[in-house]
Amino acid sequence: MDHTKRNTTILIHIVLIIGAAIMLIPFIWMILTSFKTVSESTQVDPFLIFPTHWVTRAFDDVFRKMDFARLYLNTILMIAGRVICAVATASLAGYAFARLKFPGKNFLFMLVLAQLMVPSQIFIIPQYLMVSKLGLLNTIFSLIFPGLVSAFGTFLMRQFYMALPKDLEEAAKLDGCNIPQTFLWIMSPLTRSGMVALGIFTALFGFKDLMWPLVANPEQGTMPISAALAKLQGQYAVDYPELMAASLLAIVPMIVVYIIFQKQFIEGIATSGGKL
Repeated sequence: MDHTKRNTTILIHIVLIIGAAIMLIPFIWMILTSFKTVSESTQVDPFLIFPTHWVTRAFDDVFRKMDFARLYLNTILMIAGRVICAVATASLAGYAFARLKFPGKNFLFMLVLAQLMVPSQIFIIPQYLMVSKLGLLNTIFSLIFPGLVSAFGTFLMRQFYMALPKDLEEAAKLDGCNIPQTFLWIMSPLTRSGMVALGIFTALFGFKDLMWPLVANPEQGTMPISAALAKLQGQYAVDYPELMAASLLAIVPMIVVYIIFQKQFIEGIATSGGKL
């Protein structure tokens, strides 16, 4: 029995290692391509994996064409604004849908779920018109605007609040706490891992958002990194080493964020059952 269990464990580890290696191939290819010349990056040669001569021309061109300090700042402000707004609104809405009783609760929650079933591109035109009427195009607020509320976050936080025992609310009520006090001092601290998971999800979704920044913030000084990378692609030709060098520099902040919060990220996913 122990021999069979050990073989199963070894097989599982082999499969996981192979899967991890396959997932790392695109990142390794990106790193190697960023040090190649343009001719080497476009050769259809399966044996040309490593650069013949390691050059940093692509990085020099990227730093010359792109203001990474401004792009990093715009991206950080966008992500921070979206995370704060999403966590605040989703926590309030999730608590209301999970623990409170009010007329039309189920219908309103169905409307929230309906947003998850609709492609986000459908909301671009009305969101653009709203931001345009406010006169806030090409601003940091226009980048944050689509993330002011989160249907996914509302659903996620509702699941966390529903998992908490009702005895906590009853004890808080006996101690004289009203609904805001119960939410703020009793329930919210117990869903901290869910808030962190939602914050990481929101940061990832915001970092990957491409279409909205291109529509609302087309100016170089107000766009985030994702939109700036799209601007590097030419109409008829693409400098792949340059694009890969910029992509490598762009993913560094998210890798740092994941390394710092990986414990909370894994706990949040394991508890909620959610996935990307």
